[in-house]
Amino acid sequence: MGKKKRSHAQNAEEIPSVPSASTVTSYVRQVTFDESSKEPGDYYMEPSGRGLITSPSIGTLNRLERQKIVLWKRPFQTIHYAVREILQLLIEFITYLWKHKARILFCLFLCAIGTYICYAPGAHQKYIESWKVKLLRCLYWIGLGILSSVGLGTGLHTFILYLGPHIASVTMAAYECNSLDFPEPPYPERILCPNVEGIVETAIVTMWSIMSKVRVEALMWGAGTALGELPPYFMAKAARISGEEPDDEEYREFLAYINRNGPTAPTFTDKCKEIMEKAVTRLGFFGILSFASIPNPFFDLAGITCGHFLVPFWKFFLATLIGKAVFKMHLQMFFVVLAFSENTVEHLIVHLKDVPLFGVQLHQKLMEYLAFQKIKLHKSGAVHVEDSTMLQKGASFIVTSMVVWFLLSIINSLAQNWHKRLCNAKKKAQ
Repeated sequence: MGKKKRSHAQNAEEIPSVPSASTVTSYVRQVTFDESSKEPGDYYMEPSGRGLITSPSIGTLNRLERQKIVLWKRPFQTIHYAVREILQLLIEFITYLWKHKARILFCLFLCAIGTYICYAPGAHQKYIESWKVKLLRCLYWIGLGILSSVGLGTGLHTFILYLGPHIASVTMAAYECNSLDFPEPPYPERILCPNVEGIVETAIVTMWSIMSKVRVEALMWGAGTALGELPPYFMAKAARISGEEPDDEEYREFLAYINRNGPTAPTFTDKCKEIMEKAVTRLGFFGILSFASIPNPFFDLAGITCGHFLVPFWKFFLATLIGKAVFKMHLQMFFVVLAFSENTVEHLIVHLKDVPLFGVQLHQKLMEYLAFQKIKLHKSGAVHVEDSTMLQKGASFIVTSMVVWFLLSIINSLAQNWHKRLCNAKKKAQ
């Protein structure tokens, strides 16, 4: 019996005692996703993060759906939405005219008086014709400048397509004709050498005189680009005031940049954006002026930055206008005139023969093209040259392709705007 009691006692010692409630709670560690309750020990488990999938908002889903509404993915839906957006814009335009009918009638009255003065016979007609041609020319270059920077899905680079070739043509014609007194008309539609014999001095053809010849066109184009920078400004300003989720890709990138967190190393683009943001927000007018005065791909972000931080309109617009239409355009004119001056072109063509494989052929084609252009500058009824070189055909194809792409981007933008209207109407109905 004694041995049995002893064995029972030994068994009792070997069986672990049941832990009490206080002991159980001492071993329990609460696992949270912040570090407020993290304690070192064997019972702590790092959160894996699995299962924590953020749900996108309705606005994000609508925006992703809207990005698919393009002609090459959904052609019929895109065309349908674009037509409905055009009709809606026409209705809104007519409604606006009806609400402001008094002002519209007054403007129509002034236009009627101006039309009568323009077409009434008299000695003033010669002055009116001269000013009408100049006004239409200015409006033409302003429109090209607006198209170059306004966007609507993509920008039409009208400096490369129109203004740059115009400055280059005037430069080359000035050195060929030894004069800048091109007959008007047909200038500026066509450049012809003045019908003056015995011009031997080329001192009058200087870089400054060539820049003065094309200054009006360049200034009007620069003013148009300044007007084209207003949509990003107004878009960012309206989004900041309303607090709605932006639909513009550049504005979303800007918000992600200013709200960034984490120790990730900034890229070169981020550093450039940071420099521009600090210059615009701290220097104000002169910061905007400095960035508008130099060609840079980040100036659209300057308009977005000014709109987001509610910079006054006139401070932004005047700085942009002075920078783009005065400083930047003179800089671009200088480089184009310098690049297409007689000495530079001849030096470039001579050294083209040193290019391997296709240098000799390219040199020959450019020499033929320049000779053809020089013949066109002189009036000669006996000389007839076929105006269809391969270089001109290639340039025409590039211009046509860019214009077609620009028009397609406008259709896509109109369709996406109509989809945004539908989403906003559905949101208000809920």
